[in-house]
Order: sequence, then C-alpha cells, then structure tokens
Amino acid sequence: MLPPAGLPRRLATQSAVLGIGGGTFLTGSVVFFTLYVGLSPIQVGIGFSVAGLVGLVGSLPLGHLADRIGGRRAWVLGALGGAATFALYPFTSGFWTFILLITLEAAADTLANSGRIVYTAAALRREDRVRTMAFTRAYLNVGFTVGSGLGAAALALDSRAGLLVLVLANAVGLVLNAIFVSRMPATPATEPQAESNTPYAGSTAPKAESTTPTESTTPYAEKAKKPSPWGVLRDHPYTALASLFGVLWLNATLFGEVVPLWAITMTDAPRPLLGVLFAINTVMAVALQVRATRGADSLAGSTRLLRWAALASVAACPVVALSGATHGWVTIALLAAAIVLLTATELWMSGAQWYLQTEIPPPDQRGAYMGASKSVGGVTKMIGPASLTFLAIHTGGWGWWLIAAIFLAAWAAAAPIVAWVERTPRNGIPPALIRSSSPS
Repeated sequence: MLPPAGLPRRLATQSAVLGIGGGTFLTGSVVFFTLYVGLSPIQVGIGFSVAGLVGLVGSLPLGHLADRIGGRRAWVLGALGGAATFALYPFTSGFWTFILLITLEAAADTLANSGRIVYTAAALRREDRVRTMAFTRAYLNVGFTVGSGLGAAALALDSRAGLLVLVLANAVGLVLNAIFVSRMPATPATEPQAESNTPYAGSTAPKAESTTPTESTTPYAEKAKKPSPWGVLRDHPYTALASLFGVLWLNATLFGEVVPLWAITMTDAPRPLLGVLFAINTVMAVALQVRATRGADSLAGSTRLLRWAALASVAACPVVALSGATHGWVTIALLAAAIVLLTATELWMSGAQWYLQTEIPPPDQRGAYMGASKSVGGVTKMIGPASLTFLAIHTGGWGWWLIAAIFLAAWAAAAPIVAWVERTPRNGIPPALIRSSSPS
C-alpha cells in the first residue's frame, strides 16, 4: 500500500490531499448550492451540465496548452484557478454568476488534469508510470473517503457555517495541492533508457520543462514543427481508441446512476444498501487498483486488460437484470456481485488507459492527445445516462441484454483498434516500438 520512495510517493500524497478537499465538497455540493446560494435544483443541474460541456469542449485546447507551457506549470495554474473559484462561490449572487464560476472551475480543473498527465508521463520512467498512476488513484480514493466523512460532519451542523466549510475546505485543499505540485522537480527526469531505441526517444535527455517541447533534440521532434492540436482529431485510429474508452467508461454511469436507480425502483433491496454498494467500490479501488494494473506495462498486456474490462461489464448486466426477479438476501448478493464486476471494469480500464494514453502519443503532444480522448469519449457521458436508464429501467429489464451487447461489441473491437493504432504513424513519426513483455 506504500508507494515507492521519491516522486511516486509525493504524487500519491498529493492525490490524497486533493481527495480530502474534493470529497468534503462533493458530499454536500448540491446542498450548498440550493440552501446557501439559493439556486433551484434545476438551475444546479443546468450548471453541472454546463461544466460537463466545458470539460468536453475544452479538453483538447487546454491539453495542448499544457504541452506548450509544461505539465507542472499547467497543473499549478489549474489548481490555483480552482481554489480562487471555490473561494468565490460563497459570494455567488445569482444563477448567471453561478454559471460563470462553475465554467471557470471546470476549465481550471481540466487544465490541472491535463498538466498532471503531461508532467507524470514526462517525469517518470516508462516502467514506473502505470504503477505510480495506480497508487495516485488509490490514494485519491482514500482522500475522498476521509473528505466524505468531513463533509458529512459539516452537513450535520445544519447551518450556513457548516455549508461554508464545505467550499472553503476544498479551496484550501487546492491551494495546498498547488504548493505541493510547485515543489516537485521542475526538470522532469530523463526519458527511460528503454525508450532510447524507440522512434519517439532521442539519445539525449529532454530539457527542462521551461523549454518548449519542440526544442527537443530528437530528429522527429524537429520535423514536427509545433503540430496543430486539432490535427489529433485526424488521427482516426486514436479517435477510434478514444471512442472505445468512452464506451467502456459507460460502466461508471451504470455504477453511479443506473444500478442505484434500478435497486430502489425495480428490486426489494433496502435503500441503505446503496451505501454498502458504494463502500464495496471504494474498498476495491483502494486495495486492488495497483494489483489490477499488473500487465499494463506493454501493448499486449493493456489490450488484454481492455478485453477483461469489457467482459466484466458484459457479465454484470444479466446479474443486475436477475436481481429484479429475486427477493431478500439473494437480491442483495446479486447487486453486490454486479458492483464487484463493474468495479473490476474500472480498475482494469484505468491501467490500460494510463499506459495507452502515455505511450501512444508523441511525447510533445501527450496533453493534446489526452484532451482529444476526453473530448471524443465524453460524448458517451452526455448520451449515456439517459440512454442507459431507458434501456435498463423503462424497458422493464430486458434492456440489460442490449447494454451487455454494447460491451460485448467493445470486447470484440478492442484488439483490432489497438493494432490499428500501433501500426499508424503519428505526424510522420513511425509507430512506437512498444515492448511486448514486462520490464524486469
């Protein structure tokens, strides 16, 4: 459970700090906006939708910005921007002020996330990247758990002061996060020696983060001549991979929205069970995320994890459907089994995506490629909730088989799409020679 000493441990600690602040706010965010600010539930929902749209549209240009100014700098600026926004939330005077602030907060969060990926990929050796990202995800969940408890305590005060704590705690957490990140090494570690024989790596170490990526000494970087971020969208194999990610991440919609709705409307499960189901997910994410990434250190291993993730969601769908025809402890057991399967999808998907998103793109375009992946895959986040809810619940249950078919199609498409991505040059650069075996 303890990350390796050095930068991996610092990154994991940073995630825990971020999670405590974020978990504190998320626990009562809707309560804050409705009772403290005085917005209606519909206005809050519109604001969250606007924030989602900003993240969808802004991921590519803000990812490109992170490539240009450096991952660490983008990460710090995004965190400070988010802190300033949360500090202003208590002064929100109406709906349009709320829309302005939540738009700025969404943009800051997108920039910070882009910077985090760019910095982490540049600062760590290839064989350390996925494992370190797994530790940061696990520690983020630990932080969220602690923050949720603090948020519940603040709500228990049943006062405006308690609601104010929710927002200010996250603002403070983001400031601490910015300070923490700013003290990380300004100059990324050298690219792994194992990458020196790939077309993406040069024989010399990359320069300090203050230089632009096009100042790299690799011959291929010299030919790139500051490629346009919008050119990423013309990389059709990668957009196909991003679409595959988007389909597989529908499991998050199933876990967070559809299965809870199914449980309380179509089964005899007691409502307090929902808390237990979320706890199962949290415990698995903390305890098993690092272990689940084993094998995600090669193209073949990541493809295998993608297919396992798809099959886990395929299996979860009929299990949930069956829970609508059972009673008592059998229903509870079936819903718990479905959550285990959906969480397995999350864990395997994370490891595979971390590897593919850091190894496939040219190093000086990781932010743009990650942004493109979020933008393309984010389309499913927009249409997923309504579509999956209709299929699962409004059909009476038989729609679960159609949902399973969607994940089965993703399983069948995973290997061909990854193979297509692997053999396709990016901006004139030959495909990376990604090792098929794990590093020793």
